[in-house]
Amino acid sequence: MLTYEPGDSLAHRLDPRTKLAVQVAFAAAGFAHTTPAGLVALGVVAASCLRAADASPISALRDLRYAIPFLALGPVVEAARLGAPWFDPEAAVEPALASVRVLLVFFVAAAYVRTTPVRESRAAIQRLVPGRVGVTLGVGVALVFRFLPLVRRDLRRVREAQAARLGSERRLDERLSLVAAGGLRRSFARADALALALRARCFAWNPTLPETRFGRRDAPGLVLAAALLASAAL
Repeated sequence: MLTYEPGDSLAHRLDPRTKLAVQVAFAAAGFAHTTPAGLVALGVVAASCLRAADASPISALRDLRYAIPFLALGPVVEAARLGAPWFDPEAAVEPALASVRVLLVFFVAAAYVRTTPVRESRAAIQRLVPGRVGVTLGVGVALVFRFLPLVRRDLRRVREAQAARLGSERRLDERLSLVAAGGLRRSFARADALALALRARCFAWNPTLPETRFGRRDAPGLVLAAALLASAAL
């Protein structure tokens, strides 16, 4: 699962607002450039982002393995036909390019998550979006980053408990329903515990956030973000 990993890479030392700007600009450029040549150029940028984060594409694919089947299934479904010809390869080209585009956006997002602590993400969002809206977005992002790994861990434990009780011999629909029901029960229990913990700690809308400051090392990232946005607008 994608989580923050301490390190001393170039991306670790960047201001979180710079990394957010690169993410947004890359996503805009990705949906603006849909040709194979454009995707190749974006692939170079995505590989550079992973390199700056000291992460490899293989590790990013491993973290995103649950999304890959859906990306691969889209072109197949789009090209399938109910009659002859049963499969139209030309119809799969556009969905395949779209899947590659989404995968590249995932790569850049993976570089961000691996190199940015949750508190810095919240601080960046609250300073970019003023007022209570920014505070709400910052809190939401912080809770999602902290909550998703716990939910995944709970689902894995439910599956392991089911396998220990010979649950693997049940039908597929029964196994899925048991895992889903167990995961939902644990998720709701964690949500209740989280709400109680926030009240016990006197949750505040204006906490002391870590300091964020642009430095010289942020200049290339900001230039990259500006170039991506300019390419998307042209």
